Amino acid sequence: MSLVTPKHVLWFIPNQIGYMRVITAIISFVTMPSYPKLTTLIYGTSCLLDALDGTMARKYNQVSKFGAVLDMVTDRSTTSSLICYLCIAYPSLSVIFQLLLSLDLSSHYMHMYATLSDGASSHKNIGKESSKLLHFYYTRRDVLFMICAFNELLYMGLYLFGFQSTKTFGTILIVTCLPGFIFKQIANVIQLNRAAMILATIDASDANERQNKDKTETKPKK
Repeated sequence: MSLVTPKHVLWFIPNQIGYMRVITAIISFVTMPSYPKLTTLIYGTSCLLDALDGTMARKYNQVSKFGAVLDMVTDRSTTSSLICYLCIAYPSLSVIFQLLLSLDLSSHYMHMYATLSDGASSHKNIGKESSKLLHFYYTRRDVLFMICAFNELLYMGLYLFGFQSTKTFGTILIVTCLPGFIFKQIANVIQLNRAAMILATIDASDANERQNKDKTETKPKK
């Protein structure tokens, strides 16, 4: 059995799927201003591939830190780009979109950094004692997929609502996905707070160690 090289990791099957997600997302950004139906198809394909990469990673034993980061970065980038368009389409709601985007980015970045700094092998490894809601959210793949889908579909509903030809379908998506969207925002707030407490706990422990070390070094020798 040959050794796995960094180049092999970059071309793991799930990572190739991740690259396809990036390409389809970029294409959807180009079509977004004028072709709502085509954009929905292409953007939707990018989002659906998100459910496939994890399955392939487990099937072929090709789980990687690069793949996990690629997946999260792609998620955040595609959603952020769609929200950028919504700020143009609905300028009066831009502050709300900016707040939602800031919450999404900050909670996920701090969550990943905090969990990895705390020694966890994955940002999805959350015990019940830490947060029952986040444990339920991250350990149940069906729940994670559905909530993320509702979140994306609500934004897509707002996008489609801005075109006369797709206004009705957009309204249906908004109403249907609103409960899941709200759940996602609550999870983001809890996630942000949990990450802040983990980092503050680590900092407090480090500060106490430094103080004890300083006391030991300055203690006069007999």
